[in-house]
Amino acid sequence: MKGFARREFQLVLLRRMADYQPDLVAGAVRSLGSSRTEMREVNARWQRIVRSRTFPPGRRRHEAVLGPPAGTREQRIGDVVCEAAWWPPFALWPDLRFEILVAPDGSVLHEWLVRADDATAPEVRGVGDLEPWCCVVGDLERWFGDVRHHPGEVPSRWHAGFTTADGESYVAHFVWGLLQQVVSVG
Repeated sequence: MKGFARREFQLVLLRRMADYQPDLVAGAVRSLGSSRTEMREVNARWQRIVRSRTFPPGRRRHEAVLGPPAGTREQRIGDVVCEAAWWPPFALWPDLRFEILVAPDGSVLHEWLVRADDATAPEVRGVGDLEPWCCVVGDLERWFGDVRHHPGEVPSRWHAGFTTADGESYVAHFVWGLLQQVVSVG
């Protein structure tokens, strides 16, 4: 799509992360050779695109921006067989890939960053090691086991409740699947 590719898509992802981590986002925007103004403009353009009746829906929307997926697989959710499609890592997050979950009717059910199959997750010994942008939702599940998932206020946000071995409860806040903050809830 003319003027909108992987770099601009990263700016769209960053726009929502700025609500939680403005300093990290500012550094990432600079590393892309961009500005906050361009990030806002790109995000506004993306919002117009996704609401357009003429832009392709479903997986084709992402293909128009990111190119063909690097891979796909069947993913079963209960009795429903969906398709997971993913794209190679972005410059900002070299160990992560962008993945979408596509329903049988072709609509995108979920989209987020996930750990690439060949990437190693950082070592986490406890909650103190959970720094912003250090992990994705799947990493949290591997480290803390019984994680309770809750969709966020907007589609890009996700919350995951978990309890540590010492009985402390926390909620991890994610944007596009990437950890933004962890809050103690008792």
